[in-house]
Amino acid sequence: MNTKLNGTTAIITGASSGIGEATAIELVAHGATVAVVARRKERLDGLVAKIEASGGTAVAIEADITDRAQAENAVQTVVDRFGRLDILINNAGLMLLGQVIDTDVEEWERMIAVNQNGLLYMTKAALPHLLEAGKNELRGVADIVNISSIAGRQAWANFGPYSMTKFGVNGFTESLRQEVTQKQVRVGVLEPGAVATELVSHNTDEVMDAVNESNVIPVPLQPEDIAESIAYMVTRTPRSSIAELWAMPTSQV
Repeated sequence: MNTKLNGTTAIITGASSGIGEATAIELVAHGATVAVVARRKERLDGLVAKIEASGGTAVAIEADITDRAQAENAVQTVVDRFGRLDILINNAGLMLLGQVIDTDVEEWERMIAVNQNGLLYMTKAALPHLLEAGKNELRGVADIVNISSIAGRQAWANFGPYSMTKFGVNGFTESLRQEVTQKQVRVGVLEPGAVATELVSHNTDEVMDAVNESNVIPVPLQPEDIAESIAYMVTRTPRSSIAELWAMPTSQV
């Protein structure tokens, strides 16, 4: 087992399958204790059992993060149990595609609730604890990683409201990064293309046929590919300060 994250605690949302599940397993392999958060408790329990069987430590928290109180309670439960929070992976997401004229407004509201509101609620609740962890000598840094999408950088037909949520994630991430980087909290974003998860399964065959005809979704990545990228982001050796970075010769930056 890699020990770069020994002593740390991470929260991963949307952890009942796909990228979230793979990330939990990956971070445990680096020594972290993980709290896996989702609505499907039976899936979380299975993941926790798998992690514990491998010698890791994990806890399952059933929560609907679109409800602010549940999101806040999830964070507080983790801090109360483990005494700290070092890493937040905002992975929970929903992708409902289709022509604007044909899609149900309620689908847009569901995506906004998960992709944006849930991310905001979890970040707001976690941030005081992450700021505290950033000052701790264990690592001298804390991490937030937001899972966005290539659709948050480029828009296509049938992706309109989904792209809007992910463009918003990107903007929020950059703004927050500027606010807390000098306080030893790193804020990053990943923008995957197609990944072999359940994300597309919520769409009708007709919608997916239209998307596939446009060649927007190529051969997908695997969840483990994204999990490895997340692990790279949160296991980097931190700079002691931004001032130190700017003071270094250009050849060393």
